[in-house]
Amino acid sequence: MQIFGGQIDKISLQKLLFMFTKRQTKAEYDFIPYHYGCYSFSANADLTAMVSKGILSETTSHFMKVDTTDYIKVLKETDRKLLLEIKSDYGNMTANALMKHTYLNFPYWAINSKKAKEILSAEQLEKVSNSRPKGNKTILFTIGYEGISLEEYLNRLLNNDIKILVDVRCNPVSMKYGFSKNQLQRYCENLGIRYVHFPEVGIQSKQRQELNTQADYDRLFAVYRQNNLTKTTLTQEKILSLLKEHRRIALTCFEANICQCHRKHLAEAIAGLPSFDYEVKHI
Repeated sequence: MQIFGGQIDKISLQKLLFMFTKRQTKAEYDFIPYHYGCYSFSANADLTAMVSKGILSETTSHFMKVDTTDYIKVLKETDRKLLLEIKSDYGNMTANALMKHTYLNFPYWAINSKKAKEILSAEQLEKVSNSRPKGNKTILFTIGYEGISLEEYLNRLLNNDIKILVDVRCNPVSMKYGFSKNQLQRYCENLGIRYVHFPEVGIQSKQRQELNTQADYDRLFAVYRQNNLTKTTLTQEKILSLLKEHRRIALTCFEANICQCHRKHLAEAIAGLPSFDYEVKHI
């Protein structure tokens, strides 16, 4: 904000930040293909937090720097150099020009754009369309969100052409940004991914205490298989019906390690139903 004269329109800011992170060795933010191209929910949440703390102000279209701190001085030299390069390369481009630039050079991030038809040629639009991931096989996926950003998680869903996200947490509340039920449902459905929740196939929080070793997890899952999975066959059949109808669905919970998550055992139970004849894949 400081190096661009104290204010930037919201669309340009997302594109400039995207181009900045593309030049970083390790990107500070991840992005998803959204209504106007590359977009970071996490960056927007940080911007909103800065507004609440009086560091920035905002209108419907712009963010403005309010405080007088010289933030450029405290940047790492590598980041300061990249920032100056971004200002030099893109500082005079309009929001539409920045959108077009990112759409042409990173077509995947334009697949959900509302503006692509207005600013791209038919040939360019075809390149965007071809960048949309498409899956032909019927697959039951599972995914955990531990250790990854909301944007990386959503990109995994998009890249595997997931049609329905099946939340199998008993209590779908998370301290991690974006993963509580209402947030996750909104983000998924804005990307064309339906969200459903079956809490009855989850494990209650009180049962998940003192899980320090794999043996602890194994004992928990033995109880889960005996006491839960034997009593939730109807829900498992509902999930299988969703898979048959929509072909690519994903069971989701927290743990990154599939061996430490009940979704593995739920997926195996569904795979054991009489009419299941599909692949199970952990992503």
